[in-house]
Amino acid sequence: MEKLEPKDMESALEAILFAAGEPIGVDRLCLALELDRNTVDSLCKQLADRYSYDRRGIRLLRLGDNYQLCSAPEYADRIRKAFERRKPPQLSQPALEVLTIIAYFQPTTRAYVEQVRGVDSSYTVNLLLERGLIEEAGRLAVPGRPTLFRTTDRFLRCFSLSSLDELPPLPQTGEEAKLTQELQQAAAMLQAEQEAPPEQKED
Repeated sequence: MEKLEPKDMESALEAILFAAGEPIGVDRLCLALELDRNTVDSLCKQLADRYSYDRRGIRLLRLGDNYQLCSAPEYADRIRKAFERRKPPQLSQPALEVLTIIAYFQPTTRAYVEQVRGVDSSYTVNLLLERGLIEEAGRLAVPGRPTLFRTTDRFLRCFSLSSLDELPPLPQTGEEAKLTQELQQAAAMLQAEQEAPPEQKED
């Protein structure tokens, strides 16, 4: 494989991102382009700025340590009309509560979620797994080795977040026996974001 010329780097990056069709990690981009991380990050920012400045129909999003191409937010209605997409069903209040707890305390176990909520959450955790909003993240090193759960890149896209750092701050109240007022407020904020499609997020 021939080494890319500097003028071809951005085009190669664009081609990889387009072909991926999903979030792709910075490390994989570095490997494919034979570049260091700082250079890849710089190229991605350059490409993202170009799309935005030229008002192109696509945008480049950063999702934690991943990058993904998506459609421009101003054309979301046109896209939905073209594909006759219906708005995804909203999460129920119990599902939103469970998702909020996992988002703030990840990686965490189902038992911890149930301790905070005070009710069985098996069905809701499985529902969130099926929807791809959470995933297994290993097992806790205690007797029984319960499964740990964390949120996914799909969670970030669905709630218009670039990273978990953008979650609203949650004060430390020490009340772990029930869903705190702060968690309820955070859940409400996530609910407000839920109707916005992934394309709505801008850098």
